Amino acid sequence: MNDIMPEHDPLLPPDAAQDNAAGEADRVAAVIAALQEEVAQAKDQALRAMADAENTRKRALKEREDAGKYAISAFARDLLEFSGNFDRALSAIPQEVRGDERIAAVVIGIEAMAKDLFATFEKHGIQKINPMDEMFNPNFHEAIFEAPGTGKPAGMVIQVVEPGYIIKDRLLRPAKVGVAKGEAAPAGGAPGGHVDTSA
Repeated sequence: MNDIMPEHDPLLPPDAAQDNAAGEADRVAAVIAALQEEVAQAKDQALRAMADAENTRKRALKEREDAGKYAISAFARDLLEFSGNFDRALSAIPQEVRGDERIAAVVIGIEAMAKDLFATFEKHGIQKINPMDEMFNPNFHEAIFEAPGTGKPAGMVIQVVEPGYIIKDRLLRPAKVGVAKGEAAPAGGAPGGHVDTSA
């Protein structure tokens, strides 16, 4: 008995058999292309989900670090007013009575408390801003007044009315300052500097 298979379905003409095989190959190729597209989309979605999860993890870590760094901000801000009381108390004691032993003990006590408070501030990353003779910086200073005729460049801090404070890299309270005002330019000259005091 002859086991040789016919090359095409004997019921189909040769051209129809070739068309049928080509059509089947096209269908298989289309299915493969569709599956490859689905795999690519699934891979893209998985990568996006992994990136979102990583971003969420980093954001949560940053928020936790910030919470640790700045948790005492509100408490520290409240203490700043108290710290100013030391300076006011010391300036209220006239120089002529400071030689009295009873008054000298009070002055020493106030100075010791102030020193302890500022050491505690420093331990927790709270630093004083005392910008005397620096240029005005609206990110850290609040201009209270401008003074003409100071002989200083326009915008330079000429008086610190109240020091400012930062915690780590964040502002707790701006330094309240007076700044030099630019002089009026002579006729035909360049205009003087100006500091925006609305900060």
